[in-house]
Amino acid sequence: MTGTTLPRFYMIRHGETEWNRERRYQGKADIPLNDTGRGQAAGNGRYLASLPIDWKDWSFVASPLSRAVETTRIIRTELGLDPDEFRTDERLMEVSFGEWERKLHSELLQEYPEAMAARDRSKWDHVPPGGESYAQAVNRVRDFFDGLDTQTVIVCHGGIIRATRYLVEGPGDGTLADGHVPQDRVYRYDGQDGVWVGLD
Repeated sequence: MTGTTLPRFYMIRHGETEWNRERRYQGKADIPLNDTGRGQAAGNGRYLASLPIDWKDWSFVASPLSRAVETTRIIRTELGLDPDEFRTDERLMEVSFGEWERKLHSELLQEYPEAMAARDRSKWDHVPPGGESYAQAVNRVRDFFDGLDTQTVIVCHGGIIRATRYLVEGPGDGTLADGHVPQDRVYRYDGQDGVWVGLD
């Protein structure tokens, strides 16, 4: 699959949760948005509303985790659309951190120093105990995009956006696993290139 085979899409990370704020590993744990996250979702919705696009002609799909579902509902409300008219797809769920989920980053440094050092050396390929790597997640994200045939707004997670950028932009210099994935911006793919956009 190459980026040029994809339809246009806008991809949005869910808004902030308390676990994001605490640097606690979420993965597939189902954690709700906090008030900051709801504000971020609304801001991304206002950005989309500012574009000369008829969003009724677009599909909307989200990860089934509640932080992505709520983000999607807020965005659709900002667009004047029925907040519940979208589908979910399990392939968009966050990368699993296995036994590390629900733990603080600082706790993991104390409990798994060797494993965390190994992760720092090769974060893209590292598999947490019982979890998956970003490299492995690329396979299910590729499968999702292989079935995408219409312009779509996608609401998901940081790991899924990293995997998507790998498919769209290529491996680059290997820093995708470490790069910041903002919760108050939108990743736009226009049929050729992917870029972060949003309200200034």
